[in-house]
Amino acid sequence: MTRSFADRHIGPDAGALEHILAAVGVGSLEDLAGRAVPASILDQSAGNGLDALPPALSEHEALNELAALAHSNTVATSMIGLGYYDTLTPPVLVRNLLENPAWYTAYTPYQPEISQGRLEALLNFQTMVSDLTGMAVANASMLDEATAAAEAMTLLRRANRASKSPRLLVDTDLFPQTRTVLYTRAEPLGIEIVEADLSGGVLPEGEFFGVLVQVPGASGRIVDWAPVFAAAHERGALVAAGADLLAMTLITSPGEQGADVCFGTTQRFGVPLGFGGPHAGYLAVRDAHARQLPGRLVGVSVDADGDRAYRLALQTREQHIRREKATSNICTAQVLLAIVAAMYASYHGADGLRAIARRVHRHAEQLATGLGESVVHERFFDTVLVQVPGGAEAVVAKAKGRGINLRLVDADHVAVACDEATTDEHVAIVLDSFGADGVPAATELPSIETRTSQYLTHPAFTRYHTETAMLRYLRQLSDKDIALDRSMIPLGSCTMKLNATAEMEPITWPGFSRLHPYAPIEDVPGMLRVIEDLQGWLSAITGYDRVSLQPNAGSQGEYAGLLAIRRYHLDRGDTHRDTCLIPSSAHGTNAASAAMAGLRVEVVKCRENGDVDLDDLRAKIADHADRLACIMITYPSTHGVYEQEVAELCALVHDAGGQVYVDGANLNALVGLARPGRFGGDVSHLNLHKTFCIPHGGGGPGVGPVAVREHLAKYLPGNPLEAGSHAVSAAEHGSASILPITWAYIRMMGADGLRRATLTAIASANYIARRLDPHFPVLYTGENGMVAHECILDLREITRRTGVTVDDVAKRLADYGFHAPTMSFPVAGTLMVEPTESENLEEIDAFIDAMIAIKAEIDQVASGVWPVDDNPLRGAPHTAASLVGDWPHPYTRETAVYPRGLSSARAKVWPSVRRIDGAYGDRNLLCSCPPLEAYGE
Repeated sequence: MTRSFADRHIGPDAGALEHILAAVGVGSLEDLAGRAVPASILDQSAGNGLDALPPALSEHEALNELAALAHSNTVATSMIGLGYYDTLTPPVLVRNLLENPAWYTAYTPYQPEISQGRLEALLNFQTMVSDLTGMAVANASMLDEATAAAEAMTLLRRANRASKSPRLLVDTDLFPQTRTVLYTRAEPLGIEIVEADLSGGVLPEGEFFGVLVQVPGASGRIVDWAPVFAAAHERGALVAAGADLLAMTLITSPGEQGADVCFGTTQRFGVPLGFGGPHAGYLAVRDAHARQLPGRLVGVSVDADGDRAYRLALQTREQHIRREKATSNICTAQVLLAIVAAMYASYHGADGLRAIARRVHRHAEQLATGLGESVVHERFFDTVLVQVPGGAEAVVAKAKGRGINLRLVDADHVAVACDEATTDEHVAIVLDSFGADGVPAATELPSIETRTSQYLTHPAFTRYHTETAMLRYLRQLSDKDIALDRSMIPLGSCTMKLNATAEMEPITWPGFSRLHPYAPIEDVPGMLRVIEDLQGWLSAITGYDRVSLQPNAGSQGEYAGLLAIRRYHLDRGDTHRDTCLIPSSAHGTNAASAAMAGLRVEVVKCRENGDVDLDDLRAKIADHADRLACIMITYPSTHGVYEQEVAELCALVHDAGGQVYVDGANLNALVGLARPGRFGGDVSHLNLHKTFCIPHGGGGPGVGPVAVREHLAKYLPGNPLEAGSHAVSAAEHGSASILPITWAYIRMMGADGLRRATLTAIASANYIARRLDPHFPVLYTGENGMVAHECILDLREITRRTGVTVDDVAKRLADYGFHAPTMSFPVAGTLMVEPTESENLEEIDAFIDAMIAIKAEIDQVASGVWPVDDNPLRGAPHTAASLVGDWPHPYTRETAVYPRGLSSARAKVWPSVRRIDGAYGDRNLLCSCPPLEAYGE
């Protein structure tokens, strides 16, 4: 029998599924759907909107179809620039990092003891950024350069407590897409952007909380910004600079010139163009602002043995703590791409990067020398702005005819950007396109090399310049982590499902990976077909009318959806509608996104069973009727239950003039069963890195499309190169190069496969709930005793009786070879488990057996056999090194590392560090590579 792709994606086979359904107490998957999902929203298999999807293809058929689309794109030589450059990714990084499931299937390192490899790699990234920008602290990456600039803007405002001004001064030579995203982010927050040419060193009159510039500018010019930064500080303003990291190897860094914040992208450090993403942005600050940094920050701490260890530091999940008072709604990063950039820097080292930068600049100098007086700026790094009165279009057309895309600035100007892939032949073609003679033999332009400070001197950037050394370093790091290639990752709310090889293969094909996001539209028909297909398929699956793929994370999709609601009300004259109702159980990013969109948050209570309290909702609607903008709900609920009254909830809000936002975090429990756009939602964001198989990549990449009903369609984010487009990301189609992953998943699963996947995920979650409930009570269930695709295990009474905490259980699971479930969210003292449809019965049973064995260990603590402060749970995780020497514990070494309940079929996982002291790390913040001497301490 030939197996379909769906058969290989879905873990349990027919016999295993029969066993699972019998334990759950239902006769079939369709019976399960009728028992779990409210009848008022349940779509029957024949009428669920999926008939719009094409028939399922096999892996090879889908790859052939995608290959044809990739080949229909024109992979021209891109010399467009604007923050996007061709780059030569070292093959050792392509094969052993970008295409390696040990790296791309890992989750965010919230369990640091089994994430030391990618945490070290991210610390290298932070050190790289800090060194090159001249700043003290950098975070572990941002979503892209434009959103990093927007975060820099709000950071300046928070940090500058001395200024009451709402005005931000922005230099006119900023990348246009960055400017657009700044305006989008500024308007709801009441920030006024003032634009001026600051290159002359003169600031306009008036007070500003901040000044923002680009280094080098969008036109390519290099400016000595030190006088401007000094003048800004004298006027009480803080300064942010967008710095090109490759240029920073040659020119004086903004940090050395006096900037307070630096932002930018690391794309040109080995990360493919990818039609706009994903790429790792960055944000770096002076010491004084370290605790204001949004996003993730890797810091150095110690473990239980006093050994050095890495962890996420400070406010890394602050949205769930501070909610609408959070400094940012970003709860993710671009980890996989940040690691590629860091390893690119490690592989080349300071001398190698400097050589690449000099080669790039030499090609730009050759262009400038050949073009003579028509070159606008005397000092530039990689981009040459050329004045061609009335002839710009003809120059661009001639170059395009010979396979090179230049940037048409206006009718009189052309910009030419050189990069790592530029050759002498390219320079000759460009000069010929301008009507100039051949490439000059020598240039006499003044040197731009003003940097005197050292950078990338740490051993992380001096040891791995051979392929053998880099290969072993990558393997050494990945061996310290648990990713999906080694274990089930049963994280509730995070949907860690199979990222199939056939889905992943196309992302490094040149036909997708080497496209500039601003390439001529006629160059990218295949890419646009992938985008158009996905928009149609996602509309059919969700029941919405229009989809934008621009948001490059779930948090950005949330934000874009709320902006659409806000603009809808403003267009209707309902300027007073500024209240967003959010259930107390909601994801913390919901409240943070609402605040960023200029909305006031009001919390709606939940009942004891976890459902939204409709009586409290009615009261809140009555209290805020004239001001009600929307409600944000997650469905199934954050508690992992299908709430029966969701249709009534939506109707109550609509009757009061509000809109309904349905968070798509749990869409893996709805695909093929119910459509939020049909049961009451006006807008949803989707997580393609969850439900639709884009890998989490250690905490990024991700895609968070926003889907809306027709009345909100005109408020979706537009082209970021167009002012007033309300773009939320730097590229029109966001992280386009990973969209083929989702395209392939949907194309290979087909309608029947998608529905079966959803029902299998629900069946597996209910199987776990049934088997573990006698040991760890399941906190919430629906009307028929069913959960959705995840369940919450309540440990609070166990903790009260025994002192054993969720942390103890989570760390002990590492000794059994498992990643922990989600800890203390949405309810403190609980574990939320989500098996997904991809795990087979053997793996699910192994996890259940491990949890039951852990409960037996807890009983040993409860009976006094082991003390509360010294037992296998409190001592977990156990390293191989911890077995050597004296053993002062009341349990045996064997119990520590080969506990009862550890499946003999599972390879032993050896955590590389013991339990990490989080409080120590926050008190002693160290966010760049420690000096070499520190390793000998």
